[in-house]
Amino acid sequence: MNTSLHSPPRRHERVFVVGATGYIGKFVVRELVARGYDVVSFARERSGVGSMTRADETRAQLQGSEVRFGDVSNMESLMKNGICGEHFDVVVSCLTSRNGGVKDSWNIDYQATRNALDAGKAAGATHFVLLSAICVQKPLLEFQRAKLKFEQELKESGLTWSIVRPTAFFKSIAGQVESVKKGKPFVTFGNGELTSCKPISESDLARFIADCLEDSEKQNKILPIGGPGRAISHKEQGEMLFELLGRTPKFKYMPIQMFDVIIPLMSLLAKIFPKLQDKAEFARIGKYYCSESMLVLNPQTGKYDADMTPSYGSDTLRDFYKRVLKEGIAGQELGEHSMF
Repeated sequence: MNTSLHSPPRRHERVFVVGATGYIGKFVVRELVARGYDVVSFARERSGVGSMTRADETRAQLQGSEVRFGDVSNMESLMKNGICGEHFDVVVSCLTSRNGGVKDSWNIDYQATRNALDAGKAAGATHFVLLSAICVQKPLLEFQRAKLKFEQELKESGLTWSIVRPTAFFKSIAGQVESVKKGKPFVTFGNGELTSCKPISESDLARFIADCLEDSEKQNKILPIGGPGRAISHKEQGEMLFELLGRTPKFKYMPIQMFDVIIPLMSLLAKIFPKLQDKAEFARIGKYYCSESMLVLNPQTGKYDADMTPSYGSDTLRDFYKRVLKEGIAGQELGEHSMF
C-alpha cells in the first residue's frame, strides 16, 4: 500500500533553522517538518512582534520540530543551547534585523548569520540555505550591505549554498489594508507607478526554500524569486483593494522629494545626536522602498525587469487581500517595519 498520502516520507537529513520564529521562518519550519526532515528550531525565549510570544506559544507554532532556546547573537549560546554537540546536515537561516537600524543590521543580518554559518560548519553541515532579499542588488542601506557581506562569505565558505532573494512579501504590502477598509485613502508616492513587485506568499516562499535542500539546480546559486503572475505597481495594489471593497479608488499622492528634505536633515542631526542615527536610516529605507522596485535589476539596461524576475507558487495577492479584508490582518502585522 502507498502510505505517502497519509504521512510524509522520513528523511535522514537533520536541519538546524535560525530565525525560526520570524514571519517566513515559521512557515519554513512547518514545510520542512511536513516533508519529513528532522528539524531543530533555534529561537529566543521571547519572540514575535514586540517580543510578546512566550516559549510555550513558540513550541506550539513550531510543532513537529524540536525547539531550543538561546541567543543566535552569542556564539557560546548558539553552540551550547542550539547545536548541543550534535551533527546537522543543513542550516537554514531566515534571520533578518527587526527594523533595519544600523547596529541591528550588522548584529543580525551579518554577525548572527555568520555565527549560524560557523556553528553549522562545526556541526558538520554541508549545505547552508540563506533567506536574503532582492533589494541587495542595489545596496544603498546598511542592512543591504550587511546581507551582502555575509552572502560573499557564504560563497567562500566551502559549503554548498543557496541564496534566496525574494521580492516583496504579502505582509510588506498589507500595511494599508485596515486604513483603506476604514475609509481612508491609499497613500502612494509620485504617480503610484514608481515601483512594482511580484509579491509572494509566506507559504509559497517556504516551499521554494525547502526545494533548495532537494533540487541541485537551486544550489550554489543566487535565486531571485517572486510570486505568480505579472508584476504589479503600487497604484495597482491600491486599485485592487478598492475593487474588492466595491468602492471608488481614493488615493493620496505624496511627493517623493519629501525624502530629499527629511534625509539630509536627519543625517545632520544624527551627527550631533548619535541616538538619531537609526531615524536617519529609517528615512533612507522609506525613500528606497517608495522609489525602487522589488524586481530583478537587468545588468544590461540597469533597469528593473519584470520578465527577468522568476515566478513561483500559486497564492495570489488578490486572494490574500480577500482573506485579510474578511478575516483581519492578524498574523500579518508589520511591527517595527511599519511605515504607515
